[in-house]
Amino acid sequence: MRRLFVGEARCRASQARYYLLGEGTEESGSYGVLVEMDGEEASAADLSPSRQRVLELAEALVRGAVTPVALRDVVDDWLLE
Repeated sequence: MRRLFVGEARCRASQARYYLLGEGTEESGSYGVLVEMDGEEASAADLSPSRQRVLELAEALVRGAVTPVALRDVVDDWLLE
């Protein structure tokens, strides 16, 4: 699985890093997100075949400074949109 760095955000006294995950090819791939902070990480793979849509989610995670603990709740809400 490929990882593309999207950005960083300060979360309290720590720095969180956000990645776009990609599997397959541009034409038939699947995309997800990964959040790392203080040695902890959480990911949600296979969210959509749309790279752009998942990239927009990853950028929203950066803006919201979402932590690994909160990732699942945010992704669940995003999937319901």
